[in-house]
Amino acid sequence: MENEQKSLGGDIMEKSKKEKVGSIYYDKNRKSWRCTYYIYEKDTQKETRKTKSFLTEQEAKDFLTSIQYQKGNELFIKNNGIPLNQLMRENLQRKLDMNLIGDRSYIRIMESIKKIEKSPMSKKNINEITSNEIQNYLNSLKDYSNSTIKKVKEQFSQAFRDAVNKGYIVRNPMLEVIRPKSTQIRKPVRALEIEEQQKLTNYLISASIAEVPFKVLYLIQMYLGLRIGEALALRSTDINLHRNLIIVDKTLSKDKAGRIIMKYLPKTYAGIREVPIPVFIRNEIINQMKLAENNKDKQLFLDKNENYVRPENANRRLRELMKEMSIQGISSHSLRHTYGTRCIEAGMRAVALQRLMGHSDVSITLNTYTSVFNKYKEAELEKVNNYYMNNEIVSAENLLAKNNNIIESMSNEREEKGIE
Repeated sequence: MENEQKSLGGDIMEKSKKEKVGSIYYDKNRKSWRCTYYIYEKDTQKETRKTKSFLTEQEAKDFLTSIQYQKGNELFIKNNGIPLNQLMRENLQRKLDMNLIGDRSYIRIMESIKKIEKSPMSKKNINEITSNEIQNYLNSLKDYSNSTIKKVKEQFSQAFRDAVNKGYIVRNPMLEVIRPKSTQIRKPVRALEIEEQQKLTNYLISASIAEVPFKVLYLIQMYLGLRIGEALALRSTDINLHRNLIIVDKTLSKDKAGRIIMKYLPKTYAGIREVPIPVFIRNEIINQMKLAENNKDKQLFLDKNENYVRPENANRRLRELMKEMSIQGISSHSLRHTYGTRCIEAGMRAVALQRLMGHSDVSITLNTYTSVFNKYKEAELEKVNNYYMNNEIVSAENLLAKNNNIIESMSNEREEKGIE
């Protein structure tokens, strides 16, 4: 019995040592809030005391809470509970640390979490949150897009699923929650009409780069179909004038801090492609290459401070230009969409367009350009009908005679009923 008590006492003491919580205090000398915490050193297999400074008490508290959740400190969790937003942030950080997501996904998910954090519910402990609270919150988002609502609901689902798996809660409140449908009417991306494209093209080609700094960028998007990030990532070394094509193998992206970075596309990514340069914008591209000779890495497009151009800035300048030209509803993505639309109108097959656009699957191409393909469906079906007739699969004389009989019969029926 005595040995059992000693053993039990030893277990408790050992557990207490492993569950050191840390503390927060205000340092008058440093004029900052200090957080004392413990981390486990793999080499020494011991917990080491650390200290970090913060401007506000809340920042220090959030940091300490984050450390304890990462450690899975049962004592801390039991005494303090688990705020919903903290659990969401920890799940996100863990995914990033495990390389399950990249910086772009991190930023996108963090936007959803920050949206949730505007609700008082996000600060409540997860064991206090009910299905009705979550449902009412999601219902309040109906003015947002279906995509936004879906992303927000996914953060709730992941957080509570993780909480159940770790034993923080017994019952998952998300089982009774239904994702509401958005009241937004989705506006499709508009392509330039042919007359609008002519007007914009003529203006860009006649203008100097000093007048329109991104003129070549817009021409590349409109006549090669590149995404804005792909076009802004281009270097002179990506342009093969002998083969008359542009190699797309990288894009501008954002890291988790929101900084613009160069991202090289993985070799298996469908976006890696070679796109032919139309002859009528070849000289414009060559002129841009000459201006980029002294740029770092021969980057085609840089801002005034010789940094990467932020896509939103290039897009804003385009919208200003479109307003001056009285062309409505056009963004930089519209230029890429214009390229795809013209390719279909010229008779290009969906599979070929898929490769030029860098879509991962032909279904994306078909879904994106459904209305354009439907527009030319009748003309294509007429080719099939002519094929039937030319090869006498259907007799034209018999078909004409049958149609005449149907028309005559309908006329007689109308006369009998006294219909003029």
